[in-house]
Amino acid sequence: MSATPPEPQPLAPVPPVATVSAWTPLINPVFRMLWGVWVAANVCMWMNDVAAAWLMTSLSPSPIMVALVQSASTLPVFLLGVPSGALADILDRRHYFMITQVWVAAVAIVICLVVSADGISAPLLLALTFANGIGLAMRWPVFAAIVPELVPRAHLPAALALNGVAMNASRIIGPILAGAIIASLGSAYVFALNAVLSVGAFFIIRRWKREQKVSALPGERFVGAMRVGLQYVRQSRRMHAVLIRVGIFFLQSMALMALLPLVAKSLHGGGARTFTVLLACMGAGAIVAAMFLPRLRAAASRDDIVTWGTVIQASAMLVVGITSELWIAMPAMVVAGGAWISAANSLTVSAQLVLPDWVRARGMSIYQMALMGSCAVGAAVWGQVATWTSVHTSLMIASGLAILCLFITQRFNVESGVVEDLTPAQFARPPGTDIELDPHEGPVLITVEYRIDPARTDEFLSVMQESRRNRLRHGMLSWGLFRDPADPARYIEHFVDESWVEHLRHFERMSAFDLSLRERRLAFHVGDQPPVVHRLLAQAVDK
Repeated sequence: MSATPPEPQPLAPVPPVATVSAWTPLINPVFRMLWGVWVAANVCMWMNDVAAAWLMTSLSPSPIMVALVQSASTLPVFLLGVPSGALADILDRRHYFMITQVWVAAVAIVICLVVSADGISAPLLLALTFANGIGLAMRWPVFAAIVPELVPRAHLPAALALNGVAMNASRIIGPILAGAIIASLGSAYVFALNAVLSVGAFFIIRRWKREQKVSALPGERFVGAMRVGLQYVRQSRRMHAVLIRVGIFFLQSMALMALLPLVAKSLHGGGARTFTVLLACMGAGAIVAAMFLPRLRAAASRDDIVTWGTVIQASAMLVVGITSELWIAMPAMVVAGGAWISAANSLTVSAQLVLPDWVRARGMSIYQMALMGSCAVGAAVWGQVATWTSVHTSLMIASGLAILCLFITQRFNVESGVVEDLTPAQFARPPGTDIELDPHEGPVLITVEYRIDPARTDEFLSVMQESRRNRLRHGMLSWGLFRDPADPARYIEHFVDESWVEHLRHFERMSAFDLSLRERRLAFHVGDQPPVVHRLLAQAVDK
């Protein structure tokens, strides 16, 4: 089987982008509807976390046990991120999103019944919090993948900022509701309300008429989809920088959230309402900051926003760690919330812009794994430090670590490097085969023969190095470049795909950047004919 690569179709001109405000994405009715679902989902999350954390303070006074509530809530995202992201990419995202709400509702009902029957214990509470966290692990990647398909690319930063507003509005609404319900009715009713809200979200998602993308190819297999997702992130240098920065940021900033119930108790007159007030202050600061993010992004790079957000958040955390007065802790929590969303939004936008749609849920699930994994580890670490020393000492050490890590991670920039245009591009598939074959038959060896001017060897090798990373990022099993020692102008590129259908799938996933890189490779070819491409299927040999 052989063929010459088809010529790419020209790209349509990009229309000018109108001014985008913080509220522009809400003009889209589908985004507005699903954003409301996201608000409800986050209200449920915060209500569950607040009720569980406060319940734990009555079951066990140990700082490590209180901090482990956050670990139990976030650890499932770290453990299940890749499988969840793979499912969100290969299944219908609408149906998968609905399933996540059913799961959360079912867990909330179980917790409600156990608490009502007075059968709760510290280990059981951690186990049920972990089960609720599985719902978070399932729903976050699918929602992260849905947002970019609902709004234009120019609106994406604002849409993600609105997601931050949803999370932080729920940071206010959830704790206030949870605190009021705990004080008047008891913790069991918090979980009952969670179940009601999750069921309501299920029916709202059901109203969404999502346009299905039709493909003539069989769907991806689960294990293969996970491998390709991991390989894409592994071969993306910009994702490496984002993952390192997000992991370190949340590792240190988690100290404040994990120990906040104990901070609230240590303040003069502290109690459940104090805890709720501090959470509300942090949420309010995040919401106000989100409104100014479009202006901030116009004035500073994402790297600068992450750096200054880290410094300001660490400083605010230090103030909370030192003071024993609520009136000082409240404005510090407002500042911490504003700095937190500024840094977190910049990191999330950077991750979204690096990922094409076909692997977005898998890539964002790995991003969320880094985030939640660092949160889980951070909660446990700072809880243990507080056990060895004190809550205030733990917060002060976390603040100092944040500044130290800025110097260590200076070279990991989330906005530098080549900006890749990931706009989908039309590209013809290779011609058919002369034999009948199973689409999953493979592996497939592809060779491309180039003839280049030996004087341009270094330039050619530089482009081929970039091509290697791009080929592997698309899921190739291996890649190599060979030169002919008898003919300095002759080079053969080869790469191996898992199966014939996986090879064909690449042509559906072509982006403007892929076409641009292809044209740069072909520009070195000096032959009278285009480079010759051979596609060969592995042949089993009987012993």
